[in-house]
Amino acid sequence: MRRRQMGLALVAPAILPAQAALAQHTQTGIERLREDSRPAPAVQFTDAEGKPHSFTDFAGQGLVVNFWATWCPPCVAEMPALDRLAGIVAEERIQVLALSSDRGGREVVEAFYARLGLQRLAIWLDPRGAATRGAGARGLPTTLLIDRDGMERGRLTGEAVWDAPPLVEAVRRLTSPGAAG
Repeated sequence: MRRRQMGLALVAPAILPAQAALAQHTQTGIERLREDSRPAPAVQFTDAEGKPHSFTDFAGQGLVVNFWATWCPPCVAEMPALDRLAGIVAEERIQVLALSSDRGGREVVEAFYARLGLQRLAIWLDPRGAATRGAGARGLPTTLLIDRDGMERGRLTGEAVWDAPPLVEAVRRLTSPGAAG
């Protein structure tokens, strides 16, 4: 084998995993979006002031519910895109609820939002993880798409590029009035 061919043979195996990792990061997440139709989970969480809420408090609105934590690297990676999504769909009566599982509560989430420059996401808390467990999330991040009739229409486990056009369109479609029909 010539020197150049030998060098390529040694380098090629190292390049392939890097290319696979790059391809994985360029995917939006739409390929992992599982569409379904079931009643939204009956769970409770709190706002920044500690007042309890449930999904029924948002009746008539589409919901993008993201279960996340500041210590979760894929959660951290997708938060800027969720913040941008919140701005994109705000006028369409679609709320993005980022429910933090951080035990440190409001202070931890506020500091995190400030550090990342997140401006459109309100602080929602699930410090004991009860809502996360009640929703059947098997890991973080997990995102539910709930339509205006209170039906869970889609679920995505793992990081996604929420402001990518295919996902924005899926959010609009799955949270629209009559999506379950």
